[in-house]
Amino acid sequence: MPDTDRPASADTAPPADELGALAPFRHGVFTMLWGTWLIANLCMWMNDVAAAWLMTTLTATPIWVALVQTAATLPVFLLGLPSGALADILDRRRFLLFTQIWVAVVGIGLAVAVLLDAMTPLLLLLLIFCNGIGLALRWPVFAAIVPELVPRTKLPAALALNGVSMNAARILGPLVAGALIAGAGSAWVFLLNAALSVAAALIISRWRREHRPHPLGREPLPGAMRVGLQYVRQSYHLKGVMLRVSIFFFHSTALMALLPLVARELHGGGPGTFTLMLSCVGLGAIVAALLFPRWRERYSRGQFVVIGSVVHAALSTLIVLVPEVWVAIPAMVVIGMAWISVANSLTVAAQQAMPDWVRARGMSIYQMSLMGGSAAGSLLWGQVAGISSVQTAVLLAAVVGLVVVLATRRLSVDWAADI
Repeated sequence: MPDTDRPASADTAPPADELGALAPFRHGVFTMLWGTWLIANLCMWMNDVAAAWLMTTLTATPIWVALVQTAATLPVFLLGLPSGALADILDRRRFLLFTQIWVAVVGIGLAVAVLLDAMTPLLLLLLIFCNGIGLALRWPVFAAIVPELVPRTKLPAALALNGVSMNAARILGPLVAGALIAGAGSAWVFLLNAALSVAAALIISRWRREHRPHPLGREPLPGAMRVGLQYVRQSYHLKGVMLRVSIFFFHSTALMALLPLVARELHGGGPGTFTLMLSCVGLGAIVAALLFPRWRERYSRGQFVVIGSVVHAALSTLIVLVPEVWVAIPAMVVIGMAWISVANSLTVAAQQAMPDWVRARGMSIYQMSLMGGSAAGSLLWGQVAGISSVQTAVLLAAVVGLVVVLATRRLSVDWAADI
């Protein structure tokens, strides 16, 4: 019986049926860790929904609501490089276990603060920041292990399935969180997150990955970080990808950071509308991911990035100009399709530009660019919303995004497009 968990050579032409959207599930270890990734993303989205809505009950000031996303994403920007270096030099299995335990402990802290009625806006931001530290530590590990689980020809499909995992969680997470908030309160969302994080840790503990130390010994952390930075600095392709992803998340985060307030301003909007809008983004992303194999035959990665950015900006504008639920819901589905089209195209480009020995560090720097753009955008657009209005902030972000994306469209992300 062939070993389906062993990646094939990049030079071996796989059968046509192994290039489909679900082909990576033929590899057992990938399937197991994909389930773990699904649980991790479910916890992340439930936590984001509960924290964002909890902040609206503590204060109605737009900047405080937008800062929830800044607090969640800033740790990835600050700790991305050291976490990527650690993922390259330490046992990745043990590293993942540690991150899941960390997230579980923070979830318990959030629940206790709410149950004791001790939560304040500042304390909420601090605990969300601590939760973000766990996300910052684990993301480079997940990003780095995918190429070792599937053949190179299946890498785009595997990354798209990781996007499906994130967006399936984006559908289920808000719905579960919304039901728990309405029926029991935010504390129970955080407690459920802690329990699921422990469950994910148990799944990871079953992974029998052999850690192979470097033959020259463990690389010192400062040196590993320096090498990662040097590699990225010397790669024209990687610098272009990182600029593109930071630009996209800088302007696209305006809608997501202010979404609780956008939902409130819709006619008949409320907490149920907010969670439904988040779920629609996930639904759209899943539909798009399943259509990627067909779309890649017609469009290049560069076209995905430009078209997706334009569609995202246009529909964000529509939602705030026509504040009707019946307009917002289908628009959010298409926004989800646009979002994953851009994010997946840029992630594949980054993965294919890096060798395995520096992959976790390179992907952590890529994630720093992504989260740095998101953190800066949510801070800026939240401030704009506080000075003017939520509608003005989303409209201005859309205009800025269109101008910058079109101005940088010549930065190629289409090398190795045949893989």
